[in-house]
Amino acid sequence: MISIVIPIFNEEDNLEMLQSRLTAAAPSWKEDYEIILVDDGSSDRSPEMMRSIAEGDRHFRILSLSRNFGHQAAISAGIRAAKGDCVIIMDGDLQDPPEELYRFLDKWREGYDVVFAVRTKRKEGFFKRIAYKIFYRILGVISDIKIPLDSGDFCVMDRKVVDVLNKEMPERSRFVRGLRAYAGFRQVGITYERQARNAGEVKYTFRKLLRLALDGIFDFSTFPLRLATYLGFIISIPSFLTGIFFIVHRIFKFKFLGHSPEETPGLASLAVGMFFLGGVMLLIMGILGEYLGRIYYEVKQRPFYIVKEDYQQEKSDS
Repeated sequence: MISIVIPIFNEEDNLEMLQSRLTAAAPSWKEDYEIILVDDGSSDRSPEMMRSIAEGDRHFRILSLSRNFGHQAAISAGIRAAKGDCVIIMDGDLQDPPEELYRFLDKWREGYDVVFAVRTKRKEGFFKRIAYKIFYRILGVISDIKIPLDSGDFCVMDRKVVDVLNKEMPERSRFVRGLRAYAGFRQVGITYERQARNAGEVKYTFRKLLRLALDGIFDFSTFPLRLATYLGFIISIPSFLTGIFFIVHRIFKFKFLGHSPEETPGLASLAVGMFFLGGVMLLIMGILGEYLGRIYYEVKQRPFYIVKEDYQQEKSDS
């Protein structure tokens, strides 16, 4: 059996089409299946519509979270609840086409433990496409592990990989595609053209995308900490040499750029230096704060999602 995990947040405009296309594509999977719709605290008609779908089709299962915990937490909840021999992750806005799933499953049957999607084209705004491209390449350079370029959460994972994510990776700051890469095993990418959103408004706002990007960088790289050290060396060494120069300048009273020490009290340069160093120190403190905040979040051991209800129609009722 295969499990398909789909996080849902205010997708009332897409649910009927999502059900229709999943049901139409199901015969190509050649397996029994369950589709887990994870309601991430929706405030529109999505919960009622999902319940109606599950009451009419035993393949659908509804996992309702007690509030909106975020996309990555909803995916993690679905992965933990999944019962299949492999687990598929896809979005509910139909940007990840269900008709492509058979290609992923064919690769899984060939023996690959993780089959992830690589986006060749994105039907989104120019600036958003550029931002994604820059982010993935920065992450690829500074990450402590190799995270495939232009790969999202859309993937198939074998049960043994899912068990590792569920049992061996309990962290609360979730960047699922990074955890998937960290797990290792035999992985392969499949290219596809990411579709435009079927209907409704985009749920990943700039703020949420920025938060996800920071999670990817700070959860899988210590480079920002090393950057603070590099900045310290870059700034301190020239500052030290400049300080020696001005001491010599003051002692021997030679002219520099046509001025003697008495003519250049240095108030402006001192102010500029103080503001510059102050900005660098605030940057370093911000970096330390990001890591400290994550440590604080992990130490509290609060659950990163809470399940309100797990509903599936009994097979005998179908």
